[in-house]
Amino acid sequence: MSYVSRSAVSMLTAMTMLAVAGCADFRPPEYKRPETPAKAAWSRDDVVTVSPDETIVPNWWQGFQDPYLDALVARALAGNYDIKVLAARIRVANAQIGEARAGALPVFDIGAGASFDKTTGQPLTRTYNLGAQVNWDIDVWGKVEKGVQAQTAEFRATEADWRAGYLTLVSGVSITYFQILQFDEQIDQQSRTVGRNNEILSTYKAMYANGLVPQIRVMQQQAEINRLTKDLIELRRSRNVAENALATLVGVPAGELKVPVGRLQDRVKLPVVPAGLPSQLLARRPDIVAAEYRVLSAYNIVGQARLAQLPSISLTARGGTASFALSDLLKSFTFGFMPSINLPMLDPNIRARVKTTEAGIGVAENEYGRAVMTAFEEVENALVNVDAHKKQRIELQQQVDQLRVVSAQIEAQLREGVVSQLEVFETERSLLTAQLALLEVHQQILSDTVTLYKALGGGWPPEQVRNAPAEGPVSTIVGAPQ
Repeated sequence: MSYVSRSAVSMLTAMTMLAVAGCADFRPPEYKRPETPAKAAWSRDDVVTVSPDETIVPNWWQGFQDPYLDALVARALAGNYDIKVLAARIRVANAQIGEARAGALPVFDIGAGASFDKTTGQPLTRTYNLGAQVNWDIDVWGKVEKGVQAQTAEFRATEADWRAGYLTLVSGVSITYFQILQFDEQIDQQSRTVGRNNEILSTYKAMYANGLVPQIRVMQQQAEINRLTKDLIELRRSRNVAENALATLVGVPAGELKVPVGRLQDRVKLPVVPAGLPSQLLARRPDIVAAEYRVLSAYNIVGQARLAQLPSISLTARGGTASFALSDLLKSFTFGFMPSINLPMLDPNIRARVKTTEAGIGVAENEYGRAVMTAFEEVENALVNVDAHKKQRIELQQQVDQLRVVSAQIEAQLREGVVSQLEVFETERSLLTAQLALLEVHQQILSDTVTLYKALGGGWPPEQVRNAPAEGPVSTIVGAPQ
């Protein structure tokens, strides 16, 4: 090739590189928090009894004042396998930070060998060799550091995932435990209802024997007892199933955990629940924290992909020796050094990688928005449910109080011979039905309270994001297992 031709090729190559460089954007994008709909206040602010500035304590379940529940939560946090899986993922993500950082370090390769050749009629030939090579891709533009920042953000997101699982576990243990205690009271009251109805049946049978009521009345009452007994069996089955579910949550084989029988309304107290403003909600909820960290990670991945288009400098050093005698191996030594420059901007795969990562930012931002909107809905629903069930409890308590007065008056009239025993039984049955409804709404309030704690993100204190830009995420969840 002539000098002119070589010059033309060099000029064409340079023009191509400049054209590609002019079209490419090598600058890492600046992180911007995704925009989400603002929410000034909750629609049920009248439910809030504590200043929104107060935070929920981390061990909020102790507000129910039940030592057995506290022990169950402690066992669950130590033995639940979902939590163990999330903790293991934290350790994996932490190790991957070191893996990403290793990309900036030189790679050493040392080898030694020996070969033995035998030709017919010739003596055995031995050859010994020893060699070493060092390869170092110099991180001139900070591409590796961007990868480290992306993996660090993913590590923080994984920590937040652990906290979200933590809240889900504690909520599941609490609600399941409340359901078991509710079943205990329902079983007790249902058993008494079956007993009362058996007494009514005995009375009907006596009246039928004296010709005071038709036989169909006796049969109707027997059918009612069959229905109540079936419901009692179902309550016992449901309790056993809930107990098995609780055993799994605390990390015990199903069937080996036996919750002592108790009364929900006597054992568990209703705590005062503070509610927070939307800004505090965003700072508390681990799922939102995780989603925001993953947006930050997506930005850093884009920055890494853009920087990967820039020329990279590699240094390679080789050294080695070879000898026919092992004793002469170190007498002669060869060494070579070769720097090189790679131009990845011409690689279409590198450019395609940039577009793929840029599209990933949109996915992460919309997942963050979805997490925020879900948080608003869950808090609103929890506040609505707490408010409605508390109002229902007031009405049911008044109904129970009135039926108790009616029952006492009917008992007094029975002693005076004004009413029959059947009227007493019917009044008591109505009272038991109202008491069951009151018990159910009490359990719903407890469960709603747990759900509200979970929706608000528990009591995890806010902390400035480590290794994040000033305009980056402003909260994180700390204290997850390392």
